Amino acid sequence: GQQIKTFVDAVDKYAQLGLRTLCLGWRELSLEEYLEWSRLFKEANSALVDREWKVAEVCQKLEHTLDILGISAIEDRLQDGVPETIEILRQSGINFWMLTGDKQSTAIQIALLCNLISSEPKGQLLYINGKTEDEVARSLERVLLTMRITSSEPKELAFVVDGWALEIILTRYKEAFTELAVLSKTAICCRVTPSQKAQLVKLLKSCDYRTLAIGDGGNDVRMIQQAHIGVGISGREGLQAARAADYSIGKFRFLKRLILVHGRYSYNRTAFLSQYSFYKSLLICFIQILFSFVSGIAGTSLFNSVSLMAYNVFYTSIPVLTTVLDKDLSEKTVTQNPEILLYCQAGRLLNPSTFAGWFGRSLYHAIVVFLITIHAYANEKSEMEELSMVALSGSIWLQAFVVTLEMSSFTFLQFLAIWGNFAAFYVINLCISTIPTAGMYTIMFRLCRQPSYWITMLLISGVGMGPVLALKYFRYTYSPSAINILQKAERSRGPMYTLVNLESQLRSEQGNSTNSILTAPVKNKNSVYEPLLSDSPMASRRSLASSSFDIFQPAQSRVPAAYPRNIKTS
Repeated sequence: GQQIKTFVDAVDKYAQLGLRTLCLGWRELSLEEYLEWSRLFKEANSALVDREWKVAEVCQKLEHTLDILGISAIEDRLQDGVPETIEILRQSGINFWMLTGDKQSTAIQIALLCNLISSEPKGQLLYINGKTEDEVARSLERVLLTMRITSSEPKELAFVVDGWALEIILTRYKEAFTELAVLSKTAICCRVTPSQKAQLVKLLKSCDYRTLAIGDGGNDVRMIQQAHIGVGISGREGLQAARAADYSIGKFRFLKRLILVHGRYSYNRTAFLSQYSFYKSLLICFIQILFSFVSGIAGTSLFNSVSLMAYNVFYTSIPVLTTVLDKDLSEKTVTQNPEILLYCQAGRLLNPSTFAGWFGRSLYHAIVVFLITIHAYANEKSEMEELSMVALSGSIWLQAFVVTLEMSSFTFLQFLAIWGNFAAFYVINLCISTIPTAGMYTIMFRLCRQPSYWITMLLISGVGMGPVLALKYFRYTYSPSAINILQKAERSRGPMYTLVNLESQLRSEQGNSTNSILTAPVKNKNSVYEPLLSDSPMASRRSLASSSFDIFQPAQSRVPAAYPRNIKTS
């Protein structure tokens, strides 16, 4: 007994130092015992259902009454930049769950070293332990009640659960654990199997979370494949995780750039590209619909098939492809202000309201193009193709101005794609107008010689883009967002400040007060993105969690909880 106690103390001591421990033991087996175990092991290893648990059960039949030989421990050193990366990503509103096969004390020590959890008194760690269902139920109930009561306090809470208790929870108390997953921002799951990692990711996906799983070993493959986004670290543990992932990185610290820089740029560009494609297609469709009323709904198309094909394939698609080069903020500004990622999480750039805005813009522009074209050429003896070309030209002018206005940065390739394509529209149509057999013979030459054509184009551009420019100017000047404030600071070429300091500067300028800039951070939430937090997906999940039911109470006494849920920013 004394010898075993010495070994246990050594294991605990090594684990508290963050070392990975290994106990060595042996016992002698008879030939009959080994053959029987080998047969059971082969059957369990070839099972199609619950293979991991059957193999573990067979191994437990063999691993007993062992004589301990000794204890060994190795240091699993953290990569450079891991604590800083986790801290920055937590500021951007990302929750972290640590799923590991290490023992509890080792996992906690590693979590402290990498800033995943905070020590007392800033943070508090809650434990979910137990070997039986009753013990696990009481422990889970205690942790859940603590989370409900203290969720609005500034103290950082995290819970720890081991693999044995987790298996009971996922089998019997999944509903309560789902509520706990919504309320908690940090969790440590130790002694978990690869299948349990995948089950936890699936559980978080059922809570309407967008999940990202990152791992470096073969035991992380199932978790990586289950998540929405899988990231594999290629290192000393092989390339299994990297090959199974959507993205492969060499170091954990590269995750900061992958999410904050490339992920945010990708979201902004995808949001604009999808909504612009929606806009340009509706614009030409609305013009066709308006023309059908003038033509008595005879089914006649204002544009010929060649013009429609060229409009979608060349005239409007090439300029928008340059959005892959667009950057609303520099990489340095984005990494210094990770809170702006909350705009992406809340879907500020791609949601039903923004789609409605682009829908209204396309309808308004279609009305402007059609009415001005019809009235400008009402008294002219114009051919159908001539009227069609005027309407198409007005649409192309508006497309060029819209893309230019929505771009946040300009490079030579962007300028060439937008305005070079605009010039190519006239060059191509002038060339087609020289072909006698074409339906547009001499039409473009006649239009370009008419002053009324260029006046019509200027009128369409002014009436179409005037309200858009006025609305954009009003929002940028009188109701700027955090991104607008940072853009203004970048374009002024002054020193870079945080969101809090920039907002203070903007308020002082608008109120004609002192021009001093506050450099001390404030503890209250910034009103620049405070409305964003109230309608973000995470805030809505916590509000839903506050009305969930307590499964540990009898059915007659289940009462919805009504505690406030807020997202806390550091």
